[in-house]
Amino acid sequence: MDLNIAKSAKRPRPERRPSWIKIPLKGGDNYDFVRSQMRAKHLHTVCEEARCPNIGECWGNGTATFLIMGDVCTRSCGFCDVKTGRPLALDWTEPERVAQTVRAMNLNHVVITSVNRDERKDGGAPIFALCIDRIRELQPGCSVEVLIPDFKGDEKALSIVMNSQPDILNHNVETVRRLFKKVQPQDRYEWALATLDNAKRIQPAILTKSGIMVGLGESMIEVEQVMRDLVDLGVDILTIGQYLQPTRNHLPIERYYTPEEFDKLKRIGFELGFRWVESGPLVRSSYRADKQVALLAS
Repeated sequence: MDLNIAKSAKRPRPERRPSWIKIPLKGGDNYDFVRSQMRAKHLHTVCEEARCPNIGECWGNGTATFLIMGDVCTRSCGFCDVKTGRPLALDWTEPERVAQTVRAMNLNHVVITSVNRDERKDGGAPIFALCIDRIRELQPGCSVEVLIPDFKGDEKALSIVMNSQPDILNHNVETVRRLFKKVQPQDRYEWALATLDNAKRIQPAILTKSGIMVGLGESMIEVEQVMRDLVDLGVDILTIGQYLQPTRNHLPIERYYTPEEFDKLKRIGFELGFRWVESGPLVRSSYRADKQVALLAS
């Protein structure tokens, strides 16, 4: 085969962001208030640590996603900008500071996520449970969504979180089975599915949620298969968003999905049986989370 023909046949990687990906500007009174609250209580947010493109919109609306158990992760996923290394010991006063900040911000819905803490057998699950319990005490009526790691599929660790009865239990699959080891080299597709399956079995009434990024080289057929896998586990809510490369050291973007393709995936998701599907270029797992729980938990 002519090498020049073979090279030209490969799909070129996109270099410029398309016109439909417009990241909101940062700033405003609410934005400054959220930032001041996080700094005052020495808290982290995934909005900052993972360079979420929606930070301007969400902080501008007075909301944020708390990142607990430090800002250093024991895993090194190819898409994530959170630091990797050996984390510090758990801070058992953190749940109190999180709850106080939720009250100060007068939130009616809060999303709490974490780094992976694989050095601990329980993965830090008790910290999640303490956050849920203390928020319920200090801010009654505030719904709590937890975006948890897979705890390596450990059901005992998951039960610690589920027994505190969050309103939504979220664990992101992130990508299709074929790309899993490339995108998340220390994770397993089976751990992700087991986390969602066990969560529904332990507390059937609690909403479960998962998310996937597109643009990493997957096919539409593979995306649809992940969606089928999640529906089979009773997952209620699905989020689908465009992968955006945080730095040149992270996995490259293979292609940008069009708004029409995101609309198509949303239609497929509803047809397969999800109760809610959030699909769009800048959608992330906590995007418009308050509206999802208000709609489905009523």
